Amino acid sequence: MASSLSPECTPLKAAYDACFNSWFEGYLEPAVSALQSADRAAYAKAKAEEYERKCGKIWQEYKGCVHKAVKDSGLEPVLQQAREEHPLAAPPSSSERSKA
Repeated sequence: MASSLSPECTPLKAAYDACFNSWFEGYLEPAVSALQSADRAAYAKAKAEEYERKCGKIWQEYKGCVHKAVKDSGLEPVLQQAREEHPLAAPPSSSERSKA
């Protein structure tokens, strides 16, 4: 397991990684089977709700710790500059995806 940006965040990272990996294994198995599209949408919604119940709080705690570590280490200006110089592209809309 890799350490987090800050040693204080590493236990939260370990807890989140374990939670996410457990949830993701359960998500993948049926998701790759031949579910009908309507079933797939309902399945994805149920799994998203499950993720929030099981891992959402841990994720928020870990994310808060990392944000504090970024701020405390003085990395915020560097990250902002990188975002301005190389902004992330917006994901394609659902209508654009269906054309592909």
